[in-house]
Amino acid sequence: MKNLKFLIGIFTLAFLTSCSSDNAEIDTEYPVIDITGANTFPIQCSTIERGQTFTFKAVFNDNVALGSYSLDIHHNFDHHTHSTEVTSCEMEAVKSPVKPMLFINSYTIPDGVKNYEATAQITIPADVDPGDYHFMIRLTDKEGWQTLKGLSIKIL
Repeated sequence: MKNLKFLIGIFTLAFLTSCSSDNAEIDTEYPVIDITGANTFPIQCSTIERGQTFTFKAVFNDNVALGSYSLDIHHNFDHHTHSTEVTSCEMEAVKSPVKPMLFINSYTIPDGVKNYEATAQITIPADVDPGDYHFMIRLTDKEGWQTLKGLSIKIL
C-alpha cells in the first residue's frame, strides 16, 4: 500500500509539473522592412535600366528572430496596385504586355538573427518590356509573421 501511494504521488507530481504553464513569451510582432537608409535600393519610384544588374539593399528587423525573405518583380501595365507607400509615381498609359519581366526568388537569413542587412544582385534582361513594374519585398520571421512592402518602380 505504501508503494502504491508513493507511485500515485510520483505520477501526480509528474502530471502537475508537465502541465505547468510555459513561461516563454509568444512572438506576436510582425518583422520590419526598413528602406529608409541612404544605401537602400530600390525605393518608391526608382528607375532601373534594362540590361543592367542592380543590388537590392534593405534592412530587416524582428523582436525574436528573422526567417526568410522573397523578392518579386512583375509588370504593372494594367495599373493594378499593391503599393504600401504613401507617395504615388507617374504612370505610363495602360498597355498589354509582350515580354514582361517576371522575377520571383526566395532568400534565407541565418538562424537566430534579429537584424539583417539584405542584399541581392538582380539582372534586368535587355529584351523585357519597359514600363511600370512592382517590386515586392516579403519578409517572414521564424514564428511565421509576415510583412509585405510593395514598391512601384519603372524599368527603362
